[in-house]
Amino acid sequence: MPATSDTPVYVTDALIAEDIDAYLAQHQAKSLLRFITCGSVDDGKSTLIGRLLYDSKMIFEDQLAALEADSKRVGTQGQEIDFALLVDGLAAEREQGITIDVAYRFFTTEKRKFIVADTPGHEQYTRNMVTGASTADLAIILIDARKGVLTQTRRHSYLAHLIGIRHIVLAVNKMDLVDYDREIFDTIVGEYRDFAASIGIEAFTAIPISGFRGDNITALSPNTVWYEGPALVEHLESVEVGAAADEARPFRMPVQWVNRPNLDFRGFAGQLASGRVRPGDAVRVLPSGKTSTVARIVTLDGDLPQAVAGQSVTLCLADEVDCSRGDVIAAADAPPEVADQFEATLVWMADEAMIPGRAYWLKLATQTVSATVHAPKYEINVNTLDHLAAKTLELNGIGVVEVATDKPLVFEAYADNRTLGGFILIDKLTNATVAAGMLHFSLRRAQNVHWQALDIGREAHANLKNQKPALLWFTGLSGSGKSTIANLVEKKLHRMNRHSFLLDGDNVRHGLNKDLGFTEADRIENIRRVGEVAKLMADAGLIVITAFISPFRAEREMVRAMLPEGEFLEIFIDTPLEEAERRDVKGLYRKARSGQLKNFTGIDSPYEAPEAPEIRIDTTAMTPEEAADLIVETLLG
Repeated sequence: MPATSDTPVYVTDALIAEDIDAYLAQHQAKSLLRFITCGSVDDGKSTLIGRLLYDSKMIFEDQLAALEADSKRVGTQGQEIDFALLVDGLAAEREQGITIDVAYRFFTTEKRKFIVADTPGHEQYTRNMVTGASTADLAIILIDARKGVLTQTRRHSYLAHLIGIRHIVLAVNKMDLVDYDREIFDTIVGEYRDFAASIGIEAFTAIPISGFRGDNITALSPNTVWYEGPALVEHLESVEVGAAADEARPFRMPVQWVNRPNLDFRGFAGQLASGRVRPGDAVRVLPSGKTSTVARIVTLDGDLPQAVAGQSVTLCLADEVDCSRGDVIAAADAPPEVADQFEATLVWMADEAMIPGRAYWLKLATQTVSATVHAPKYEINVNTLDHLAAKTLELNGIGVVEVATDKPLVFEAYADNRTLGGFILIDKLTNATVAAGMLHFSLRRAQNVHWQALDIGREAHANLKNQKPALLWFTGLSGSGKSTIANLVEKKLHRMNRHSFLLDGDNVRHGLNKDLGFTEADRIENIRRVGEVAKLMADAGLIVITAFISPFRAEREMVRAMLPEGEFLEIFIDTPLEEAERRDVKGLYRKARSGQLKNFTGIDSPYEAPEAPEIRIDTTAMTPEEAADLIVETLLG
């Protein structure tokens, strides 16, 4: 189709104008490499990316005209183009505080397609760099030849290695400004090699370049006759992409959904995370461990003789095995691990600090489970790589932690399989992603501790007592009347020959939880322990009554999730702060107001009121006796 003034065309790619179908067919067959660029301020990232876009012809005629005009306007040397102008819009936005994010650029050569992520490198934007690097196969670490290896060089290399990027390119830029001195290049490469070895980078490719002049970008430069390696684009075109490497690993496919359009067809759809599979292969479904063989590999275009890593297919198995979303179908003779406790590296991405013991949603591949994170074993200083003592992780913090899940998780170490080793944590209340993590290994105790099946279960215990187990969870401010009303409820149940037990907040802190303080993390652990004890008591057939401030919704929901549906009754003792402070039976509000008592709920620590409690008691309109009658009637009604 002929070009018009409103239809921009690529600069020299006549094939697009002449035969778009042929171009698309040629383009579709190319492999894709995702890579990131990292570097300190003024190391030349923007110039390098602009040069790649220009030399690969992935700019439009109108863009080129504007680029040349801008270069003349800003007075670049001679008539040379300032390639940084192609991408410096993003840099300007960053300087103005408009956006601090990852910018993606697309370009293509005759051999391969590319997506480059221009990631911010400053320490305060660690989460942004991790986001951009999470899908990358290669990282270009830029170094200004005049400055050598810097702190940010070490940080970027560590993060790239941490995220599992397999290929590192050390691009020593601005060689034209040091007269293409080989000795300077060799010194920088030697210093970087020593550092790389210390963090576990076994190999990297070092290339002397000039993004501004184009030296060793698309072709070898006569200015560096001493350099015998590949040009940058040649290396990018030839490096092995992730999918090819994944094919050599054992077969794994996380199940995305069960496809059953009719009674005669049942398939399990998903994308192969690694390996290859053929009809007749023996497979194992995890976490159940059931085995079968592959009967068919189904796609919209018909059955396949085999599927490889990266393909999305539907597998039909020879046997009717129990398999659903979140399960993993794997090679029967080389299955991944299943565990519920792990060591992991965690990158914290939320403005609010991590709260040890709080329950978050953990999403790994197609699996979603509830998980709690312990206090860090240590935090990593990404500048010095020192291990620091830490009680939590702040925004952009990186630490090694222990993670416990409420259900077994099918996984592999992140170093072996990004799909089954990388996870995110999601806040249960806001649904915001708060962290990204990389699993190292399962903890030995998770493999050695097994659930013991018992002949006498909770139903038998409840039948013996002739009652239905329940947990009455009283929540409200200090002084609201929780303990008073809870005590009256138990007295009424006792008179009715009901088997109950009251767990009071103050009483529990004299024994089970006497080692806990009143920090946010300690309060969460306090509720977690009480929830586990209450669950055991409910399993014994008891009506359990608890009276705790329990200020955070997330922890109350955590306890609710421990019990069968309908057994958890949240009872909100709704007393205004002014009224609770007026009563001040224990004198705690007075101490909090005077600064003698820190982290006191309602004063300098928040209370998150229930949004939909089963029972709400307004103590300004109802006596404790009336409240107890209402609760008992609701429980037994």
